[in-house]
Amino acid sequence: MTDQVIEIHGVRVFVFDAKGDKLAGERDANAFLSAVWAQQATLAVIPVERLGEDFLDLKTRIAGEVIQKFVNYQVRLAILGDISAWTNESTALRDFVYETNRGRSLWFIGDLAELDQRLSIAA
Repeated sequence: MTDQVIEIHGVRVFVFDAKGDKLAGERDANAFLSAVWAQQATLAVIPVERLGEDFLDLKTRIAGEVIQKFVNYQVRLAILGDISAWTNESTALRDFVYETNRGRSLWFIGDLAELDQRLSIAA
């Protein structure tokens, strides 16, 4: 699969391919945001394979900095894939995922069907 733009319930979604440069820090977010803007999308779906190895370690603050950048530029973000290996090891991350999934700016989703469901409710 390559990067693709899809529309789900009236939302233009940029789905990044699982292979490519990593989102490892705040500076990397610029390239991802640029790709989203170039396609006039409002929601970015980034596979967990594209995250830097420290992204889900909340102590590094990388996730918070990146997410804040997406929020500041009004681009919603969904992390796609199984992160149970990380949430099983970190109560803080498990709580973070629970709280963000209750909002509208950041979701952790298992697959695109789950995104479809979330967007159908939010629409």
